[in-house]
Amino acid sequence: MRFIPNNEPARRAMLAELGLPGIDALFASIPPDVRLERPLRIPPGMAEDEQLRLFDQLAARNEAPGLLSFLGAGSYPHYTPLVIDSLIQRAEFFTAYTPYQPEIAQGTLQAIFEFQTFMTHLTGMEVANASVYDGASATAEAVLMAQRLVRGRPRVLLAQSLHPHYRRVVETHTRFLDVELETLPTDPANGRLELDALEAALGSGSHGDVACVVLQQPNFYGVIEDVAAVAERAKAAGALLAVSVTEALSLALLEPPGAQGADIVCGEAQSFGVPTAYGGPYLGFMAARDAHKRQLPGRIAGETLDADGRRGYVLTLATREQHIRREKATSNLCTNQNLVMLHALIYLTLLGRAGLEEVARRNVSLLAYLRGELARLAGYAPAFGGPAFNELALRCSRPAAEVAERCLRRGVLPGVALGRWEPERSHVLLLAVTETKTKADVDALVAALREAA
Repeated sequence: MRFIPNNEPARRAMLAELGLPGIDALFASIPPDVRLERPLRIPPGMAEDEQLRLFDQLAARNEAPGLLSFLGAGSYPHYTPLVIDSLIQRAEFFTAYTPYQPEIAQGTLQAIFEFQTFMTHLTGMEVANASVYDGASATAEAVLMAQRLVRGRPRVLLAQSLHPHYRRVVETHTRFLDVELETLPTDPANGRLELDALEAALGSGSHGDVACVVLQQPNFYGVIEDVAAVAERAKAAGALLAVSVTEALSLALLEPPGAQGADIVCGEAQSFGVPTAYGGPYLGFMAARDAHKRQLPGRIAGETLDADGRRGYVLTLATREQHIRREKATSNLCTNQNLVMLHALIYLTLLGRAGLEEVARRNVSLLAYLRGELARLAGYAPAFGGPAFNELALRCSRPAAEVAERCLRRGVLPGVALGRWEPERSHVLLLAVTETKTKADVDALVAALREAA
């Protein structure tokens, strides 16, 4: 075992303290055939300045630093105020976990309570939970919640315009359950859920067998759905409506889904200042009607008074905890997103209602400018005519993947080719513009698309 640290006096002292005759005795419980009999292949130690130079060299090999990206499709770059990093890196936030003991977790509990309050205002619902993993798992939890609320109805109708990753997670969660998933087509003209198909699906099969309809707002193609029209039809059939929101900033401008008849509002809160990264972190949220709160997975923090009349915060409801309710838990997918939740909470607090609306309007304005420039560009046209927030499905005269590859040569990543999920839309490119982009950035995108065509 030559790879053990070669400080012989320290090794002998360690073995003597353990009462072992030699180093082989230390590893006696590990079968010889799985032991590593050579040194680890790691470079020797480096000084701090040497490490920094190495990291700079590695970073220079990436295209990303000089790449102008218009990626969206469920993960949206928004400006993150610098003060957020300063606050969330405080040790009491970094080390905090589940606030089971209110007497030592008042700060964490209050943060959860404030986040819940923000989300009820934004979604137009009456109660919200602390957080769940991400928007995809939140959508799956919404389907399971609807199944518990409307028992005996196995069918769940998913809009085709629901994010494909969300759809896959829903399929995984319901694979071995008595749930029948059906897909509702998209209107090829406006990009919205096809209402005639919805009515037909709600009326087909046995009477009253649809538990819920799942709609994304804005949908995967960036189009703003008519939530009220969908809610009206779902309720007439006795089904619930779950609205999934992937671009949470849109809630600052659009009418809240709760005010349009949604029964469950879930989705992804990453847009509230949480930086985009390689797969995370993300922040799922769920909100519902007060009458349904006991079927809402996740923790709910509440405000109360102690014996001396002082305000305090406690975990009012934790219905999903498997260690508390075990097999009766609403969900066994448990985690704590408090740090990411706190990040979003600080963002929401800093901007406030007026600030959020201003940022949202900048997103809309940039998309309007892009639409105007594209209208003068040969070889491209919007794939759908419906209204959009900050994302556009763009039909190209050649395959979208080829267009994206040509734009990359100019240092522009124009978006996501939809053909990777929907072969029939292989000529459609999904691109997003947020307040992190400027008019000059949009002009650079248009120039790259012009050359690619």
